[in-house]
Amino acid sequence: MRDLTVRAEGLRQVFDDPDIGEVVAIDELSLEIQAGELTALVGPDGAGKTTLMRLLAGLLKPAAGSLTVLGTDVLKHPQAVQDRISYMPQRFGLYEDLSVQENLDLYADLHGVPPDQRKERFGRMLEMTDMARFTDRPAGKLSGGMKQKLGLACTLVRSPDLLLLDEPSVGVDPLSRRDLWAIVQQLVDDERLSVIISTSYMDEAERCARVFVMDKGRILADGTPAALTAKAAGLTFTATPPAGTPARELQARLIDHPSLVVDAVPEAGRVRFIRQPDADQAKCEALLGDIRTAPRAEELEDAFMMLLRQQQDEPPQSPASQAAESDADVPMPPRDEKPVIVVRDLVRKFGDFTAVASTSFDVGRGEIFGLLGPNGAGKTTTFRMLCGLLPATSGQLEVAGRNLRTARAQARAKIGYVAQKFALYGNLSVRQNLEFFGGAYGMRGRELAGRIKNAIAQFDLDPSAQSGLLPAGYKQRLAMATGLLHRPEILFLDEPTSGIDPLARRAFWRTITALSKEGVTIVITTHFMEEAEYCDRIAIQDAGEMLIIGTPAEVREKAAAGADGETVRTMNDAFIAVVEQNRARHDRQRAAA
Repeated sequence: MRDLTVRAEGLRQVFDDPDIGEVVAIDELSLEIQAGELTALVGPDGAGKTTLMRLLAGLLKPAAGSLTVLGTDVLKHPQAVQDRISYMPQRFGLYEDLSVQENLDLYADLHGVPPDQRKERFGRMLEMTDMARFTDRPAGKLSGGMKQKLGLACTLVRSPDLLLLDEPSVGVDPLSRRDLWAIVQQLVDDERLSVIISTSYMDEAERCARVFVMDKGRILADGTPAALTAKAAGLTFTATPPAGTPARELQARLIDHPSLVVDAVPEAGRVRFIRQPDADQAKCEALLGDIRTAPRAEELEDAFMMLLRQQQDEPPQSPASQAAESDADVPMPPRDEKPVIVVRDLVRKFGDFTAVASTSFDVGRGEIFGLLGPNGAGKTTTFRMLCGLLPATSGQLEVAGRNLRTARAQARAKIGYVAQKFALYGNLSVRQNLEFFGGAYGMRGRELAGRIKNAIAQFDLDPSAQSGLLPAGYKQRLAMATGLLHRPEILFLDEPTSGIDPLARRAFWRTITALSKEGVTIVITTHFMEEAEYCDRIAIQDAGEMLIIGTPAEVREKAAAGADGETVRTMNDAFIAVVEQNRARHDRQRAAA
């Protein structure tokens, strides 16, 4: 029998919360993890993944059960375990005023790495992360992806027997995510390092030797990716929407019938869906009508969604399908041909650094427009200028018919904004947050009370719940509710699904689809490339330059045309191809100069 890295039996962890009482985070959990393998923990928000990670690291003491890590009883000897592991939490603590090299030196000091081992270890980490050129740069000046790579390098300044990574790729772009995984895979292959990783990305979990699916502190299933994927065999299909119908509308139609469809998501102009195992054939045929369907190979995410749906006590309802009837008589802005956002030759400089260089595009009413790019590409700067939060250095910028240079306040009144990080008041209840932000938008009395009632119904919120204690998916719902309370014409969403699980992402996009049909214009940034498939058009930026604008199909086609025979099937493939093709062109120009 192979050596075990982890063995847990009857593990239980509870937290006492003054507002809601006892919270069971880990519930009679038992598992065994083999040494020298890459192991994934996957599950929805609140599944207990982070709590389990902290237990494995000896940072928490379980309420009951036994836990052995690297052959050591963690309850009795937590320090002995900590001396042999490296742990990278979701929010790794870099010192932003220190340089890359100074951060490495600091963590080497903290871990007691002998001076004679540092040169070799630092050199290896800097080579693996491709950061040798940036040793003098302050950590605060790095892009999000580079910060994650530096965090991993600092975690590995000593050579551990076990590496724990808690959602290391949240908030980083596909290129940085690929680089991170190349580093992790190299460590497993070259050093036979045992790695346990929690992730929201099922394509990452597919790389692992074994996957544990968690929910509500328990293990729902475990096995190799292939064994788990087989649970969805014979139930997976693609559906092609009629000409002129966005794939997201067909997707919304399918997921609104949970007795027939487990899950559905747009992909490459079609809809990938999972049929319920016991679905009524006649009802399925009636739902699909003349829509063409075809079988497809099952994927790990299919099995994951089936396992989660089976745990739900009742069929899922998206916030969009619960919209209050009293909103039906409120007229939405009519669709017309005139764009509601006009950007011409937009430039933003910070001193000598050009963050956005001569960018131009339009966005039409009711359109879902995706603004994509690698970490540090300039998309957040562009986004902040569109929202009126940051003045442009030069160029023309109109939002909802208002010039943001001369009428910023009037433009903001027509804008809703949902920040990447939860930006509401965590110590206030759901209702109190809605009342506060409604008042800030100038609403009072009966109007405000009616809007709050409708928002609570539409987003299925508990008005008395403390906002800071909500699961990530419900925090995002509350942020959406506050952003829409004044019925804006345009909704800006800055990486709203970062760090939330696939179930919450499906509900979120069901709401966005409904808002678009009502005439609300949506501008969104995201690092989940599958979400670009929901957009009418997308724009990809890099180094402040606009590389491409078009429908998802147009972007895939143009990326494939320049890919030198490489397969471009998904939007993730297209994103990487577009960015790498542009960077290669710049490299050739510099070499020729």
